[in-house]
Amino acid sequence: MPVRIAPSVLAADLGRLREQIAAAAAGGADWIHVDVMDGRFVPNLSFGGPVIAALRRITDLPLDVHLMVTEPEHYLDEYADLGVRVFTFHPEATTHVQRQLARVRERGMLAGLALNPATPLAAISEVLPDLDLALIMSVNPGFGGQRYLPGATDKIRRLRAMLDSSRSAAALEVDGGVTPETIGEAFRAGADTFVAGTAVFGQADPAAAIRDLRSRCSDLRLA
Repeated sequence: MPVRIAPSVLAADLGRLREQIAAAAAGGADWIHVDVMDGRFVPNLSFGGPVIAALRRITDLPLDVHLMVTEPEHYLDEYADLGVRVFTFHPEATTHVQRQLARVRERGMLAGLALNPATPLAAISEVLPDLDLALIMSVNPGFGGQRYLPGATDKIRRLRAMLDSSRSAAALEVDGGVTPETIGEAFRAGADTFVAGTAVFGQADPAAAIRDLRSRCSDLRLA
């Protein structure tokens, strides 16, 4: 499996956004992760279209947008027009999940679903053919800097088995508490894409931090 590192803008210094994104790119970041929160689906507010537009102007890296919002379908066309590559939402946030996944793909984006810690894998089992990405939240969403929940590892392992048994090529992404100390556990369980906020932008050298995260996975491959 390829290993993707997706630094999360939620932990970046927005006053130095161009500089920080450039450092992430220099470190080999694969995607830039953007958390969109509406203060309803999760108890926090974050970025929207203007920040996504600004990111699109300063980087060619794919934008991996995670919508923690109610009725994500209202954002779909706007974000497609802004050049978003990955559009991930929560199955609890909309009524017709499969319809929205199909629309995401029709607009040329990769379609993803995110699972909160208490959301069972059954929530996505019927739409696996419609998924390009499945995201396991390894913290309760809404705030950065949280610790990785140990129970996420078994959930990653079970989802990997589910994807493999259905011959799905969907990426398996993990978001929350990803650090040099936890990334190996998630990688061994079957994850291939890792969102890291504080572990990248909270470090003095974001580029070196990304290289370190990737090396932790490479070392396990060689072991």
